[in-house]
Amino acid sequence: MKNQDKLSEYRAKRDFQKTAEPPPETAAPSEKPVFVVQKHAASRLHYDLRLEIDGVLKSWAVPKGPSMDPEVKHLAVPTEDHPMAYGGFEGTIPEGEYGAGTVMVWDTGTYRNIKAEKPRPESMAESFDEGRIEVFLEGKKLAGRFALIKTARGWLFFKMKDEYARAGDITAEAPDSAISGRNLEQITAGR
Repeated sequence: MKNQDKLSEYRAKRDFQKTAEPPPETAAPSEKPVFVVQKHAASRLHYDLRLEIDGVLKSWAVPKGPSMDPEVKHLAVPTEDHPMAYGGFEGTIPEGEYGAGTVMVWDTGTYRNIKAEKPRPESMAESFDEGRIEVFLEGKKLAGRFALIKTARGWLFFKMKDEYARAGDITAEAPDSAISGRNLEQITAGR
């Protein structure tokens, strides 16, 4: 499947004459695959996890956000693939447009596919299709091993046990943008 085809749902949901979101353009794969977690004050505040897989950002809405505590497992609802350029998008989606509200880049960085290092290696696309993704995140806020597991009730996103695991609410401890340092109110105001 071509990258452009992967972005058809993204394209269909947006009017690029009205929104400043990046257009659905293809991009070459990164030297090191990237991830982003965007804090999105839409009809309900939630976080969007995005992992670069085959030239697009595979995306999940995580209503409660990420956690560094392996005991905490959060629902992750798949959403449409996003273009690579979306990983740096911070701004306000206008009222009346899909996802209207303010978007912040809460965390960003690169990741390693843990399953590529196993005796029977799997690509990220194979892991996605199988419903079991294991990655090592190297972000500004999130670090270490994380998993996305598809269950009968949907996907779960959680921290795996490692030296980076800890209790506490990282979204409350570090609420502001990883790239601009701004809070949601400042981004909404355009400051």
